[in-house]
Amino acid sequence: MPQTRRTFLLNAAALAAPAQSRPTQFQIGCMTLPYGAFPFARAIQGLAASGNKYVGWGPAHERKPTIEPDAPAAAAKPLAQQTRDLGLTPVLMFAGIYIDHADSIKVHTRRIEQAAAAGIPFLITFGHTATGAYDLWVRNLKTLGPIARANKVTITVKQHGGLSATGAMISKLLADVADDGVKMCYDGGNVLDYESTNPIPDIQACWRDVRLFAIKDHRDTPKDQDCGPGFGEVDHYKLLLPVLTTGLTIPLICENIFEPLVDRPTDPAGIDRLAARAREYMETVVRGLTAHAAPPK
Repeated sequence: MPQTRRTFLLNAAALAAPAQSRPTQFQIGCMTLPYGAFPFARAIQGLAASGNKYVGWGPAHERKPTIEPDAPAAAAKPLAQQTRDLGLTPVLMFAGIYIDHADSIKVHTRRIEQAAAAGIPFLITFGHTATGAYDLWVRNLKTLGPIARANKVTITVKQHGGLSATGAMISKLLADVADDGVKMCYDGGNVLDYESTNPIPDIQACWRDVRLFAIKDHRDTPKDQDCGPGFGEVDHYKLLLPVLTTGLTIPLICENIFEPLVDRPTDPAGIDRLAARAREYMETVVRGLTAHAAPPK
């Protein structure tokens, strides 16, 4: 049968379409970061009480690192057990050092080992905004990728301005690194905040590299301010639409849960309420998108 222009275009579109076939398994949770002024133990207690099942360890509590960067890997095990005893599954932690830092390889390697000891699958990192550091980023991440894979940990680069301001920029970086041990953590709030760029077109250019979302929102009006999901100008329905059927397990972990324009709670019980609201909002988004994507009965 001769191929018409229409069938040619349809076939080309099919070949260009993403290889999506199975629903994405989303893990909705919250970081301990909003509880940074309080002990780690109070943070995970609050997240468990607020109905969360998945947690990301924030970098510090009460101005002390959650885990010291040079602590032996085994130091992460008691924190992991403490977390799981409350019914929470830890899914991420922070490297706490820039990609281009002089001690980057040393500290990232120890953080990978700590994550592996804790059974944490994702390590979040980012970098300095210096434009001359790109080649160093690539070299360091090429070195770290095999170490991460050997420990069954994935390093995820998060938007942080400069060299990593957008998802499209990080996708270029990942293509140059070319290692499955290094992927992307998408932070739509940071894209809107740092670059005044709508994250919805941006994620269309990079979603294939995303393995983790740091969920936060942002408002430019009436005040330039980060905030919890659903309080800002990021459309989370549109943000997650490209990754609905990747077949992957993708955590959606809230980094900022606070209300805009008002003072943050000074007591942890107030943070607990916001953690519950953020979880409920993200569950609503995922429930709606899942229903929308389901085949008709």
